[in-house]
Amino acid sequence: MSTSNITVFMPSVLTLIGIPGLETVQCWIGIPFCVMYLIAIIGNSMLLIIIRSERSLHEPMYIFVGMLGVTDIVLATTIMPKMLGIFWFRVPDIYFDSCLLQMWLIHTFQCIESGILLAMALDRYVAICYPLRHAAIVTHRLVTQIGAVITLRAAFLVAPCLILIKFRFQFYHTTIISHSYCEHMAIVKLAASDVRVNKIYGLFVAFTIAVFDLTFITLSYAQIFSTVFRLPQKEARLKAFNTCIAHMCVFLQFYLLAFFSFFTHRFGAHVPPYIHILFSSLYLLVPPFLNPLVYGAKTKQIRIHLVKMLYS
Repeated sequence: MSTSNITVFMPSVLTLIGIPGLETVQCWIGIPFCVMYLIAIIGNSMLLIIIRSERSLHEPMYIFVGMLGVTDIVLATTIMPKMLGIFWFRVPDIYFDSCLLQMWLIHTFQCIESGILLAMALDRYVAICYPLRHAAIVTHRLVTQIGAVITLRAAFLVAPCLILIKFRFQFYHTTIISHSYCEHMAIVKLAASDVRVNKIYGLFVAFTIAVFDLTFITLSYAQIFSTVFRLPQKEARLKAFNTCIAHMCVFLQFYLLAFFSFFTHRFGAHVPPYIHILFSSLYLLVPPFLNPLVYGAKTKQIRIHLVKMLYS
C-alpha cells in the first residue's frame, strides 16, 4: 500500500521516515534535539514568567519578547514529540488529518514569528529614532492590535494550503513522507495529481511573508544605524548597538535557516536529503532554543530579574 508504484485513495495514515539515510543513527541525533527542546521550553517559560510577574517589564519591547516566547514554545512542541517518537520509539505513523494539522500549525507559527520579528524591528526604530514619542506611538493598545493582525495574517495565508491539499488531492503515489515532520511541499509531492496550484500558492505565501517582512526590517535597521551613528555620545551609541545586535542575531539565524530550507526543498536537487532534512529540523528548533538565550543574556532588565528570581 505504501510503495511508490501503487496509487492510494485518500490514505488515513501517513508514515514519516525521519532523516533519510541516517535511520541507523537517529536515536543518537535525538539526544541533542531533545536537549535543545528542553532548553527552549524552560528558557522561554522563564522569560514568560519574568515578563508577566515584573510590572516594570510590561513595556512593548518585552511584550513582543513574550509573544515570541509563546510562539517558540508552540512551534517546538508541534514537531519535537513526534520527531522523538520516530527517532527513539520507532513510531513513524501519523493520521492524515493530524499531519495536515501539524503542517498548518508549523507554517502558521513560522509566519507569526516572522511578523513578531518585524514588529520588534519597528518598535526599536521608533524607540531609537523618536525616543520622546515612543510611549505615545507604541501603546499597549497598538501592541494588542499588532499581535491580532500578525496572527490573523498567518492563519488566513496558510489555511488555503491545508484546504488545497485536503480537497484537491484524492490519489497519492505513496504514503511515505521522506521527512521528520509534516511539511507542505513534502505532503504535496506525495499526490498523484497536478500540484502546480499548490506549489504556486506555497511560493506566493513564502515570498509575501519574507519579502514584506524583510523589506521593512531592513529599512528599519537602516534608519536605526543612521540615527545611531549620528549620536554625539559614544556611550549612547554603544548602548543602542548593544540593543540592536541581540535583535539582529535573532533575525539572521531565523531567516538564513528559513531561506536554506525553502530553496533546498524546491531547487536543491543535488543537496543530499539528510542535509536538507537536518537543516529543516534545525530551522524549526534553533530559534526557540536561541531566542531565550539571546534575550536573557543581552537584555539587562531581563537578566537582572532572572538572577533575582533564581536567587530567591
